[in-house]
Amino acid sequence: MGGLSLLPVLPACDWLLDKPIAVAAHAWVGYESMFLARDEGWLDLRQVRLLETRSASASLQALAQGQVQGAALTLDEVLRARSGGLPLSVVLVFDVSAGADMLLARAGIKKLSDIKGRRLGYEQGTTGELMLLEVMRAAGLSRQDITLVPLAIDQQRAAWSRQEIDAVISYEPVASQLLAQDATRLFDSRKTPNTIVDVLALRRDALEPCCQAAVRHLIEGHFRALEHLAGNPRDAAYRMTRHLGLPLHQVLSAFKGLVQPGVANNHRLLAGATPELLASARQISGVMVRNHLLKQEDSLNLLLCPDFLPTDFSANRL
Repeated sequence: MGGLSLLPVLPACDWLLDKPIAVAAHAWVGYESMFLARDEGWLDLRQVRLLETRSASASLQALAQGQVQGAALTLDEVLRARSGGLPLSVVLVFDVSAGADMLLARAGIKKLSDIKGRRLGYEQGTTGELMLLEVMRAAGLSRQDITLVPLAIDQQRAAWSRQEIDAVISYEPVASQLLAQDATRLFDSRKTPNTIVDVLALRRDALEPCCQAAVRHLIEGHFRALEHLAGNPRDAAYRMTRHLGLPLHQVLSAFKGLVQPGVANNHRLLAGATPELLASARQISGVMVRNHLLKQEDSLNLLLCPDFLPTDFSANRL
């Protein structure tokens, strides 16, 4: 990401005229609403194009290379990208992780302190780093006490099968796939409330008038998918099984580890004089600086943009 500061400033919004907005996202239950909306025909592909990537790192790279104008990322990933020169604003909160991110270990490892001297896989440069800090703190260990093995999320199953790691920081749907292979959950994001927040982040040049209809259309598609999941969870989960690569019962279980704010709660998180997500971002930014994940705290200037959220949410059940 170091080279992001060298990206040219794109003129206004001319490059997006008459083109759909493109958003990158990798497989994660919290982002599945967009793919469900696409597959059910609730997204007009003339307005919105979804680029499926293998990991958050790949989504960030697509942003940096100008392949997309937005990405589904965690809040800490947005802060890191902004520090590298990408002018990103958060327009939607997909979810708050409450158990869906976790540390998994082989059956012989019974407690957190048992990972000392072991090989621990994690996704470098993304939320895996933040979870690693929390795991080390809870275990009373330092990074020097374990052997760290950088692994993108799409590499974790193969590394586990080849016995190249003893433990791994993972998330859904890969976490459920590893749990089905006799992994044991030792720690999860329920112990780190409001730390892992998944958001839709857009380059500020994609917030210009020429793109606003497409942004609103994507956000409305997300909320339509959430309503379908709330009203008919088995049908929604059935439609998600193929894309997530999980059997039906595991899809429903994976969603139990998420809090998915609806329209009203998105306004609470993003809008008003004291939006709650701004306080979370300030706290996360401080943690990242203290642990050398950021050189300096984010100014938080223009971080939040609630302008594209639906305003008529009196009948919204979420």
